[in-house]
Amino acid sequence: MDNRNHAKDLPPVRIGSRTFHSRLFVGTGKYETLDVMKQALEASGTELVTVALRRVNLNNPNEPTILDAIPQGCTILPNTAGCYSAEEAIQVAHLARAAGIGDLIKLEVIGDQNLLWPDPVGTLEATRQLVEEGFAVMVYTAPDPVLAAHLERAGAAAVMPLGSPIGSGQGVLDVRQIQRIRARISVPLVVDAGIGSPSDAALAMEAGADAVLVNTAIARAQDPVAMAAAMREAVWAGYWGRMAGRIPRVEDAQPSSPVEGMPRVGA
Repeated sequence: MDNRNHAKDLPPVRIGSRTFHSRLFVGTGKYETLDVMKQALEASGTELVTVALRRVNLNNPNEPTILDAIPQGCTILPNTAGCYSAEEAIQVAHLARAAGIGDLIKLEVIGDQNLLWPDPVGTLEATRQLVEEGFAVMVYTAPDPVLAAHLERAGAAAVMPLGSPIGSGQGVLDVRQIQRIRARISVPLVVDAGIGSPSDAALAMEAGADAVLVNTAIARAQDPVAMAAAMREAVWAGYWGRMAGRIPRVEDAQPSSPVEGMPRVGA
């Protein structure tokens, strides 16, 4: 099966000026080898791949880097991972633009070194400035509906609430928060961080996400390539499951076969 053609079974999602048919975005950290990473990216069908600029030597364009292992046709999404202030994150974004990677940026401003939890104040401040400078900003944030609305008003191209702490594999801990954010913003919602299994990705999509971003769950799986393909299918199933409309939850059992007109036993 051609993974990229399969991804086009989903309607495209538009982020800034770019359109993506795959709604599974994939990170590039923690793979054992670049070859395994490349195979996993291909199996995922992704069209958007995140790269931490701190892992790339942009001063030597002739040196082989992680960028060389990204399949052709994928858009590179540089991120400001490891930045602990708005000023630092803005500098990294400028570096990405100067290196010719582009104006699409994943913004991360971390407020707690142990939790790797985003700093809401620094994140909002950096979003406003980068948007003013012409960047299309995809913002990593806490699952906070109020902050999500502020980020959209600041011009964010996408809001990326975490499902659970980065790399934890705990899944989407508060589905209702994702639903609340979905109800309050009109820009794309991408669940980022904490996805551990394909069922987590499907749940995020069912809750209203336009896409999910997955790294550790694929890179650290026993078979990263197979996991990437499974995540691709889960995103597909979660999206169409939401579009199909699930049945309402009720307290008591409901018979699956009609009982009207049937004689009662012993009658």
